[in-house]
Amino acid sequence: MTVVNKVQRTQAAPALFKLLSESALSRAALEACGFPLAVLDATLPARPLTYVNAAFVSYFGWSEADAVGRSPAKLLLRGDEGALQRLLADPGTRWRLDTCGKDGEARHVELALGALRSVDGKLTHWVLSFSDCSELERLRSELEKLRALASAL
Repeated sequence: MTVVNKVQRTQAAPALFKLLSESALSRAALEACGFPLAVLDATLPARPLTYVNAAFVSYFGWSEADAVGRSPAKLLLRGDEGALQRLLADPGTRWRLDTCGKDGEARHVELALGALRSVDGKLTHWVLSFSDCSELERLRSELEKLRALASAL
């Protein structure tokens, strides 16, 4: 394709070109996020994941191929679909919960949910963002042990 053709195509469909440019920019921004993100389809009963970023892959150990198309309950909540439904029923709340990675090890996280809606207001997707709380949980546990030790003295 020549430069002239590119310019003509851009001028012929400026809205489409802008939409594709913004979509590529959005995807690049999501990939660059340093914290795990996942997007799930709210229109299907199984609520399958449709996207995970590189931080999600690194933190939980599930590759994009492993994760996309599967329920986050099966991947992260040890198959507890009820827990996923409770989370989705109260999206304005940040949830502290124990999840697990591909290796089966517990991951203490804070989960925030964001709803994505179509132009007509229908819920289409959920964005899940995870903050690692493992160090905080380790410190809490250590503090509880110290309190128990102090009260025993």
